[in-house]
Amino acid sequence: MGTLSEKIRADLTEAMKAQDKERLSTIRMLQSSIKNEQINLGHELSDEEALTIIRKAVKQRQDSIEQYTKGNRPELAEKERGEMELLKSYLPPELTDEEVEAGIREIVASTGAQSKKDMGKVMKEATARYKGRVDGKKVQEIVSRLLP
Repeated sequence: MGTLSEKIRADLTEAMKAQDKERLSTIRMLQSSIKNEQINLGHELSDEEALTIIRKAVKQRQDSIEQYTKGNRPELAEKERGEMELLKSYLPPELTDEEVEAGIREIVASTGAQSKKDMGKVMKEATARYKGRVDGKKVQEIVSRLLP
């Protein structure tokens, strides 16, 4: 069993004792998602597999926030934002734009990319290198800016 799953379980217990309803419901949802995935795969999840589930949940919250904001429901968007921040606390810290750009410049040099035609090669390498540590849209934006 991964240490991330143990941390989530400990946080669940802590939220129960503190009677923090919002935090408790978010952690329960997360633990339920992890348990469902364990059942589907038939084995205990590694930390990497658990992180994938957490990233998916964060992405769902981002989409919900956009929809609630468009629908003029700021109270629901704020609730989703709180859940998203709690879920992000389980993820490794994201890289800064400068760190990502420096890495992508290195990838461009190593792959010999010259123009937007080579964007696929650079994106493939960049997404493999930064999987889960940076948003794919941000990587694409930086790559398209760096390639003429």
